[in-house]
Amino acid sequence: MELAGAHGIRLPHALTGEWPPQLASVQDERGWFRFQRLYDAARACVRGEADMRRLVREASLDDAAEGSRWLELQVDPTSYAPYVGGLTPALEIVLDEAAAVSREGGAPMGIMVAASRIRHPLDARTLARLAARYAGSGPGTVVGFGLSNDERRGDTTEFAVAFDIARKAGLALMPHAGELLGPTAVEETLDALRPNRIGHGVRSVEDPRVVERLANDGVALEVCPGSNVALGVYREADEVPVRTLLRAGIPIALGADDPLLFGSRLVDQYALARDELGFSDQELAELARGSIRASYAPQDIKAAALGDIDAWLATGPPAGSDAPHPQG
Repeated sequence: MELAGAHGIRLPHALTGEWPPQLASVQDERGWFRFQRLYDAARACVRGEADMRRLVREASLDDAAEGSRWLELQVDPTSYAPYVGGLTPALEIVLDEAAAVSREGGAPMGIMVAASRIRHPLDARTLARLAARYAGSGPGTVVGFGLSNDERRGDTTEFAVAFDIARKAGLALMPHAGELLGPTAVEETLDALRPNRIGHGVRSVEDPRVVERLANDGVALEVCPGSNVALGVYREADEVPVRTLLRAGIPIALGADDPLLFGSRLVDQYALARDELGFSDQELAELARGSIRASYAPQDIKAAALGDIDAWLATGPPAGSDAPHPQG
């Protein structure tokens, strides 16, 4: 809202008077259109370097305040390029600010460059080459390459060349699949893109064969329960198949997806897992461990975070208290 005011932009009422917005089910294409319209309206408020730096910095600081030890922020620099002189400056601004805030007490941040399914696959190749130039393994570097937007658009196989470019550069491969479409889309993504991790992927549970393949291949799923409910993928939180996926041996990384539009951040996902899905402290700790292991954080950050999870589990609730174990 502050950025919109600074640039004289009028935001939809759903982003100002009804936040978080009520989103129709994305199983209906009109529901996805509403989600995308609001997302685009928010993104249109980012009009230059100062705005980009502010968003990167605040994302890191907000996550650090919640206790997050590592943040992987997905960015498509295409939308910001016109305001800063091109794709390369847009990505360099994000990386520079990510490195700076990581040094200054924010959650250490790696960047995932994501292409859009609704653009031509040649655009994805351009982004993959750009991401490869800044590939790394620490804060302020590109750690992964993804594919986002409406799963019902584009042909997944046509993005294989872009993913091959990213793979050769040593980047982790993190496309979205299996949220708007079912297990066939997940299988197609596995075949064409050979990912290390899949954004969402929850609807793989509709085909035991696909579930078995994910488990055997060790492909992690980024599961975002609050997002799944807000978008109508599942009607109720207790329908989100986190436990089913875990029991099948699939690595799970719990995530928040888009807090701006869903009104829930990372800690809220853990609270949902406890309150709606019935996860015990031990199970919550294992969720957190799985998230760290599925991340592309440097080994020292992973080791420290895993140690802190063990320490959190060992403390237990305060003596004489009936309160649930605090989230750490």
